[in-house]
Amino acid sequence: MKVILLKDVKAQGKTGDVIDVSDGYARNYLFPNNLAKAATATALNSIKISKEAEDRRRKIEHDEAVELCKKLAGVTVTVKIKTGANGKLFGALNTAAISDALAAMGYTLDKKKIVLSEPIKALGRYTVQIKPFAEVSGKLSVSVESE
Repeated sequence: MKVILLKDVKAQGKTGDVIDVSDGYARNYLFPNNLAKAATATALNSIKISKEAEDRRRKIEHDEAVELCKKLAGVTVTVKIKTGANGKLFGALNTAAISDALAAMGYTLDKKKIVLSEPIKALGRYTVQIKPFAEVSGKLSVSVESE
């Protein structure tokens, strides 16, 4: 029996996959637990349409991420932070502070998309990696100054 998985099923497949299983497994386990539905022509067509829509959405997100990386390539973000008498930071500069400084400049980038290879604990100029999308990455220049 062909079924369409509604949720990930261990050792069977991921959501949206069309798999072939025994009739008893489908009727006794997959259907009662809402893990799958029968692979009718209508259901297969709706899965196809939703996959196409998902592919279009991912392409748009990818293109936006590439454009954002190009925009941020020449930008230097200045982050002002409290420091001690000898110029060391109190703690370390985190990704949230960089994200907030970018937002103040008019760019939106989630703090989870900023990758710090090592904690920033001193004043100066640093190059930080950004990953706005899965296969897209870029560099961002960050200048850390004292308040």
